[in-house]
Amino acid sequence: MQSKMNRHRLLVLFCGIVPAAFWAQVPAPPAGVVAEAYEAHVELRWQASADPAVTGYQVFRSEDGGLQYNLIQTVSNTTVALDWTGDEGQSLSRHYRLKAVKNNGLAGDFSDPVFVQTAPMADEELLDMVQRSTFRYFWDFGHPVSGMARERSNGDANIVTTGGSGFGIMAIVAGAERGWVTREAAVNRMVQIVSFLEFAERYHGVFPHWMHGSTGQTIPFSQYDNGADLVETAFLMQGLLIARQYFNQNTPLENALRSAINGLWEDVEWDWFRRNGGSVLYWHWSPNYGWQMNFPLRGFNEVKIVYLLAAASPTHPIPGSLYQTGWAANAGYCTSAVYFGHPIYTGSNGGGPMFFAHYSYLGFDPRGWKDACCNYFVRNRNHALIQWEYAKANPKNQTGYSAECWGLTASDGPNGYSAFDIANDQGTIAPTAALASMPYTPVQSMAALRYFYRNLGEKLWSIYGFRDAFNLKQNWFAGSHLAIDQGPIVAMIENHRTGLFWNLFMQNPEIEPALLASGFSPDNSVGAPAEGLPGMHLLVSPNPVESGGFTIDLELAATQRLSIMLYDIPGRPVREILSEQELTTGPHQWHVAVAGLASGWYIVRVNTPGGMPVLKKIYLGVSG
Repeated sequence: MQSKMNRHRLLVLFCGIVPAAFWAQVPAPPAGVVAEAYEAHVELRWQASADPAVTGYQVFRSEDGGLQYNLIQTVSNTTVALDWTGDEGQSLSRHYRLKAVKNNGLAGDFSDPVFVQTAPMADEELLDMVQRSTFRYFWDFGHPVSGMARERSNGDANIVTTGGSGFGIMAIVAGAERGWVTREAAVNRMVQIVSFLEFAERYHGVFPHWMHGSTGQTIPFSQYDNGADLVETAFLMQGLLIARQYFNQNTPLENALRSAINGLWEDVEWDWFRRNGGSVLYWHWSPNYGWQMNFPLRGFNEVKIVYLLAAASPTHPIPGSLYQTGWAANAGYCTSAVYFGHPIYTGSNGGGPMFFAHYSYLGFDPRGWKDACCNYFVRNRNHALIQWEYAKANPKNQTGYSAECWGLTASDGPNGYSAFDIANDQGTIAPTAALASMPYTPVQSMAALRYFYRNLGEKLWSIYGFRDAFNLKQNWFAGSHLAIDQGPIVAMIENHRTGLFWNLFMQNPEIEPALLASGFSPDNSVGAPAEGLPGMHLLVSPNPVESGGFTIDLELAATQRLSIMLYDIPGRPVREILSEQELTTGPHQWHVAVAGLASGWYIVRVNTPGGMPVLKKIYLGVSG
């Protein structure tokens, strides 16, 4: 009898007479499946199922033109999957189909197939890939209520970070500029963030290190650090001032956004953090513990931007002299120390963790200015070169260190978060150290990017770009992403490619007066690192210009396609000297008339495709 009943069920199924209740249990195939192929991996995305019982998706791959599909992974609570193919140097085809899976284990039918083909990628394509994937940490993983950046990908999802959100704002601007999202969507996200900040907890206009992403209430960073964090607020303001310059259209929403940013900027009581009018700024203040943390801001470390913004404040400024009495007051601030043949000028232990050369320079462009100690572009470039040379020498015999695998900074490690540098080298490399040094060392940083992706990508790459860190000696790869490490990757690669954030930040009218008040002077001696523009010598004379005009002499060791433009200090083009012209090996000269130009500082900028611009600052003393 049982056998007869089974045959009856099979007959019903084969005849297509299936009870409706049976089919109701089968989840619908995933819709909107798209695939994007890169050099060594494929990224798949699809629409989330509307069926609340669907808890995961099965991903199938075919390598025989779609004839046979094999299950390669099952994912849950996501609508994105990565397939590491390892096809670098080749061009191979892949077909993919997906199935939805219910909480009872029942899988539905296949989705429609998608076809992609991996292919070798040029450096510019790799830079696009890294920037865009890292941008998604701030866009896709941003807090749903506040839009702020979550502290890390593997922590409390409600903790948002003030400084990391400043870096994330730059990533959003990059997303709009490069078309990863529409300008309208970027403006809406910025309005979401700024609206949240307007009602979040502040202390004398200063935000805490961490906040709850839904309520804006302070989440203590430690027992006594449960109030104002001036450094994190400065990182946030650096991003907001960049957004204020970028979203400059005369529309109701962008006008309101700029007005709200101005309000947040003007509310920060930088001068109050002098602690009763002292000669140095302090990092923390707590409504419960006052100045208990007792952390004066003295260099050299990552916080120089605090003094520049405090001097630039339109409402609560500090005297520019505090840069000398506070930040640079230590007797050993300037140093004659040389590491691996490179003077460091300021900072110990080969310069310290690499983030010292990143956080304050995501917006502040160090190329055209110097203080009594140094030009900080040169200093930061040497910092990166010291770490690169250290990795090549590898004095502690760490596993994997080389000219392509380098970079020590603060990051997660096998034993927890720590600040790594050449004095505290435990074998942990963080991709952000080399990648965020791209403007300083484009050749060495690009080599590291290729190595991280091509050699370690199967374990190091994720939907949000590179994971935080790795230690090859311990065969350890972080499962985390940190906002303060992801943000500098996007921002500094963009500064390398276009100078976008350097240009936007320096266009803020408050910045140049603050630099001059703080004892900085214009410096036209620094263009680009020699690694980025080999065989080029640029001379602008006379400087300063008394009358008439000036001459540009350019000598090339190889044929190059160049553009040359004269800009004013806010970054507006005022004279086009050369437009996308191929110049042959040897000397070239142009005379630039200055008639009609006001007295003041200007910048001669030589642009090369794929390279850092060469800049020379020039002073026009008399209008022609």
